[in-house]
Amino acid sequence: MAFERRLALSVPYEIPLPDQVPLAREMEALGYRDAWSLEVDGLDCFSPLAVVAQGTQMRVGTAIANVFTRGPATLAQSAAAVAEMAPGRFVLGIGAGSAPIVEGWNSGHFARPATRVREMVAFLRAAFAGERVVMQGKTLQVNGYRMTRPPSQPVPIYVAALREGMLRLAGEVADGVILNWLSAEDVRKSVAVVREAAERAGRDPGSIEVTARLMVGIDPPGPDADLSLRRYIASYLNVPTYRDFHRWLGRTNLQGMWDAWDAGDRRGALAALSDEAVNEVMVAGSAEARRAHVERFFDAGVDTAFLAFSSMEKDPAKLKELAWTALREHAPSVG
Repeated sequence: MAFERRLALSVPYEIPLPDQVPLAREMEALGYRDAWSLEVDGLDCFSPLAVVAQGTQMRVGTAIANVFTRGPATLAQSAAAVAEMAPGRFVLGIGAGSAPIVEGWNSGHFARPATRVREMVAFLRAAFAGERVVMQGKTLQVNGYRMTRPPSQPVPIYVAALREGMLRLAGEVADGVILNWLSAEDVRKSVAVVREAAERAGRDPGSIEVTARLMVGIDPPGPDADLSLRRYIASYLNVPTYRDFHRWLGRTNLQGMWDAWDAGDRRGALAALSDEAVNEVMVAGSAEARRAHVERFFDAGVDTAFLAFSSMEKDPAKLKELAWTALREHAPSVG
């Protein structure tokens, strides 16, 4: 099956949560079809979707809910609540996250992430079907759980994936895959792994939706904006999970940054980032340039793209205006 191209909000934006209701309504009127949440060190991934779901008819999805930081029953219940507020419009995107989030911030144990995701998918499908679940897996043990209010309509489950193991898993068991922190050119390599795994599993490769969070710099171009982008990249791509991902992709132009970072030279790490590397993983520049860059992701195989904004602006009112302006500039009705 062929999926239509969908441009999505990546919520919550750095504005107060109540203000995101009128924002979402305006964006829906401008042609945005979805809102997908993130969860790192700010708000949780479910609450912003509840806000959007009640204020619009958008499809809403988590990208992602972490499979380590919530127990299986708690994760199922949180998902069911949003599914009840947006029946037929909710997608549960799950993923393993990274060791700093799981261990450093949540006192968990980051081990066997692919197994954890696979077992969580199996649990969630049974729980959403209203079954009594008994599991003795390698990472999950569930003894007799049954949801008393399972979703009234099916909840698609998407898997966030970086390297081959998780990409293959998405192809084998998920309804969609969530990509992150990659270039438009990288999309083809990742999608090929998903499609091949689906075919080997006897599934229709075209039935798996490809979604991606795009990192979008919204500050006016200039030296300060460039430095802000480099800091943003360094904060993520020095995390071991993302380092391994970009090594798998073959992005050798990040090696200088990694070497300087490991040597404790943070300033040198930023300087070592080539313009080529910055332009590959960040969508930035003029509104026209940003729109053209997003189109390259669609052309490479992305079905739904979530626009995640990055800015160095600290003033809440100015940041809100930057975000609203950028969302209007990228709106499907503009293209």
